[in-house]
Amino acid sequence: MDKKAKNILFKTYWKSGWIDKKDRHTPPADLAYAKEKGLMFDPRTISHDACLALILDILPNISTQHVAKAFLSSLSTRRLDRRSGLSSYFIAKQLTPHQYTKVVSGQSLDPHGNVTHISYTCGVCRDSKYGIIGNECYDKVDLNVLNFERIKWGGVRHGDLIYTLFDLEQLQAAAIPDPTTEDIEIFNNILTVIENSQPDDYPSALEKNLAAVIKSTKEERQVLIEILACIDLLKPTSYDRPTRGKHDWTFVTYWRGEDKYNKEALQQYFGTYML
Repeated sequence: MDKKAKNILFKTYWKSGWIDKKDRHTPPADLAYAKEKGLMFDPRTISHDACLALILDILPNISTQHVAKAFLSSLSTRRLDRRSGLSSYFIAKQLTPHQYTKVVSGQSLDPHGNVTHISYTCGVCRDSKYGIIGNECYDKVDLNVLNFERIKWGGVRHGDLIYTLFDLEQLQAAAIPDPTTEDIEIFNNILTVIENSQPDDYPSALEKNLAAVIKSTKEERQVLIEILACIDLLKPTSYDRPTRGKHDWTFVTYWRGEDKYNKEALQQYFGTYML
C-alpha cells in the first residue's frame, strides 16, 4: 500500500478523531495521486438492483480460500483492509437475486408525536440473515470514507449493500500473499483464547482477552470479533439471552464464553490452514 496515498486518505477524515464533514477537503493534486494509487475514488451512484447484480456477478470469482488467505495474512501485518472481505463474502453469499422491495425502516417524530421523516430499505435484504441494509438508490456515495474505515479498522459498515460491493471489488483486485507461520500462530492463539473463555463471558471480555495475543487497538479487536461472528465462527447456541449496558455489537451480541467457537465454520473457511 502506497504510504503517501494512505496518508492523504487518512488526513481527509481523521485528526485525533473524526474531522467534521464540513471541514473535510482533499487538495486536487493529492486526490489525483491517491486515486492513481487506488486508495481514493470518485463518488458512486448506483441503484439497489444494479448493486446487487454486480455483487452476484463478482461472488463466483472469489474463492473461499482467497478470502481466508486475505484474513489470515492480515493478522501479523495489520493490513486490516484484507480482513474486512471475509464478512462481506459471507454476507454476499446470503443474497439472492431480487428487485428492490420498499419497506419502512424507521421514522422520526416531533415533540407532538407527528412523523417528520420516514426512512426506507429493501425488505428482501432486511429479511436476510443479520438484516442487510439496501437503499433503493445510492447517490454519490463517498467511497473514500468506506476505504478509510476498511484500512483503519477493518470496516465498520458490514451489511450495507454498497459496502459489500465495494469491499468485494477491492478484495477481488488485491494481490494477497500466503499467510506466514506467524499469521497461523496468531490465529491459533486467538482460537485458544476463545476456547478458554469463561462460560459467562460477554463479547467485551473476549475483546480484552485478545489483547494478549494480537497487536491491535480496542476498536480493531472489536471489528475482528464482529467479523468472526458474522461468519458463524463465534456462533451463539441461544439468541434468547439478555444484553447489558450500551454497546455497538451487531453479529456477536448473543455470543457467550460457553459457546466457544464453531468448529464447522472453522473447517469451512480455514481448514486448509488448520492441518
